[in-house]
Amino acid sequence: MEKIKAYISLTKPRVIELLLVAAIPSMLQAQRGQIDLGLVLLTLVGGWMGAAAANAFNMIADYDIDQIMRRTHRRPLARHTVTKRQATVFAWCLTVASVLWLWLLCGSWLAAVFIIVTILFYIFVYTKWLKRRTWQNVIWGGAAGCMPVMVGWATTTDATGGAFHAGWESWGQALVLFLIIFFWTPPHTWALGMRYREDYEAAGIPMMPVVKPPVEVTRQILWYTWATVICSLLLVPAAGWIYAAVAVVSGAWFIIRAWALHTGVKSGEKVKPMNLFFLSNNYLSILFVGLSVDAVVGLQTVAEMLGGA
Repeated sequence: MEKIKAYISLTKPRVIELLLVAAIPSMLQAQRGQIDLGLVLLTLVGGWMGAAAANAFNMIADYDIDQIMRRTHRRPLARHTVTKRQATVFAWCLTVASVLWLWLLCGSWLAAVFIIVTILFYIFVYTKWLKRRTWQNVIWGGAAGCMPVMVGWATTTDATGGAFHAGWESWGQALVLFLIIFFWTPPHTWALGMRYREDYEAAGIPMMPVVKPPVEVTRQILWYTWATVICSLLLVPAAGWIYAAVAVVSGAWFIIRAWALHTGVKSGEKVKPMNLFFLSNNYLSILFVGLSVDAVVGLQTVAEMLGGA
């Protein structure tokens, strides 16, 4: 049982939950008013295996620093619950299974390609290169975490006429969803980095809170929060009033809390950046649940309402 728990831990279940939350609204929005539950479940399983493989490879690559940091020293490889060889075999098996699953069972070779690109990018570009060399690591490396929306969009459009026939208007929505997560990742991660600054510094990881003063970190957090919310509003014309209301209210909440963190640091107050970290999780979940409900209900879109006025 201990070994099974270790293998599950290699996949970073909590991270995967957030990634899957991003894939579901992408699929539902790509096919507004219709639900192919079988395809959704198949895509989630395939996406889960791909994300699990990337996370396992990430732990293998970060084996050395995970033993130093308090936040990660209880991970399976750091505790020697599983060996690096066992973890590597496990990660490769998940990779192959994910690619074949999305290609053959979900019927989308494009989704399979997205998964391969995601794993390679996450390991070689982010983990092995950016993470240990620049404070901009999570800005560009965060692109890997945006890919579930592309995978979900690819499987859905492939099932309804082909991904390459979906048109720029369709893929434009996928790009907006991609950018929402892209801009959301830095404030989410930097808030965590502020809390564990000493850990990252001890491990030699140049996270922004390590190399920049706190006021600059929170200023960047605020800017990226604004960018996230603005991107979320770009999707309003293609959605209904439910998503529009959720995007405005949750976005305002996110900006206000990011502003509070920044002003607190500027005034020298004792701040709790983890509050923003947890709030950012809630924000993204609420936003995507709102989009999912909106897409399932299939109400008239804002663009259609304005065009008919």
